[in-house]
Amino acid sequence: MAINLQKGQRETLNAQKFTIGLGWDTNASASGGDFDLDASVFMLTEAGKIPADEFFIFYNNATSPDGAVSHSGDNRTGDGDGDDEQIVVDLSKIDSRVTQICVIVTIHDAEDRRQNFGQVRNSFIRICDASGAEMVKYELDEDFSIETAVEFGRIYKRGAEWKFEAVGVGMKGGLTDYLNRYN
Repeated sequence: MAINLQKGQRETLNAQKFTIGLGWDTNASASGGDFDLDASVFMLTEAGKIPADEFFIFYNNATSPDGAVSHSGDNRTGDGDGDDEQIVVDLSKIDSRVTQICVIVTIHDAEDRRQNFGQVRNSFIRICDASGAEMVKYELDEDFSIETAVEFGRIYKRGAEWKFEAVGVGMKGGLTDYLNRYN
């Protein structure tokens, strides 16, 4: 049975291989234009930096150099039920320098389209084991009225265990803010 987390809650992950599913809907009348939300992953060292550019995973760099993280591709509409984008993780392959995996969702061309996460609803991150059973889920219910990027969750290593933290923190500078932070 899945555990529904609140912002800031943490839960131990009891699987080496799992899928991170991200989902969202947009308010149709919010800006008059289409929304394109993009999931990205920053694989970070203990110092909170990516060891090399290849450890920034997104639709144009779909697989990490160690083969531990793989992005399913870009869903440009968010239409339909269930996961809009997925990221497959195999912790048994992860580079020894990596101790954190940050999952970020950004709005593509948000400034030009005058869009923000306040116009997005039903946002969630969930982690499913290899059989597809949901282990944890976090539904964002905050009002991100100026933010164009949100860190949905973070997977981090403590001792020999990997844990998931429901983060739910936004930035208004989009993906550039996160690239500057983690590079």
